[in-house]
Amino acid sequence: MKKFFLLLSVFMTLLFSLTASAEKIQSHRTMEKQHNSNPYYSRTDTTKLNLPDAVWKKVLSPEVYATARQKKTELSFSGKFWDYTGKGTYYCAACGNALFRSDAKFASTCGWPSFFEEVRKSSVTYLPDRSHGMVRTEVLCGRCGAHLGHLFDDGPPPTGKRFCMNSVVLDFVPDRQGAK
Repeated sequence: MKKFFLLLSVFMTLLFSLTASAEKIQSHRTMEKQHNSNPYYSRTDTTKLNLPDAVWKKVLSPEVYATARQKKTELSFSGKFWDYTGKGTYYCAACGNALFRSDAKFASTCGWPSFFEEVRKSSVTYLPDRSHGMVRTEVLCGRCGAHLGHLFDDGPPPTGKRFCMNSVVLDFVPDRQGAK
């Protein structure tokens, strides 16, 4: 009987591992398919893009478009990266601009991925946001102007900043080693 449970345990572990691998491959294929239909996506080009929303609507998925161009916010604790701990770089899902490194990500109780600093000063830009009866600072992609989230002054040292971002407008590329 012990052998049976041991074999069952090994089988379930293998099955879970294969399922997780298949889901990662499918997610990667979906992301690549979206990027292949977006001629403006580049992880190396930092040239500013000034395209009308009609163009973005054609090349972005409806979910990315809603947040990036219409400034929608995903529900807290629902995004794929809010508690993700992989090591690598986060890019703008609309244009491929490098935004944040995983070593600047921290566990926040807000329910969205939170970072204390950007990759480089030109990675993001800022606008005052007085919507919803609040005074906040909107964070936009420095290359394409996509809405990413908001900046708050309640983050950890060394910056004291909390870049509260929407997962849907982030792409994650793991380091060659250390991906989870």
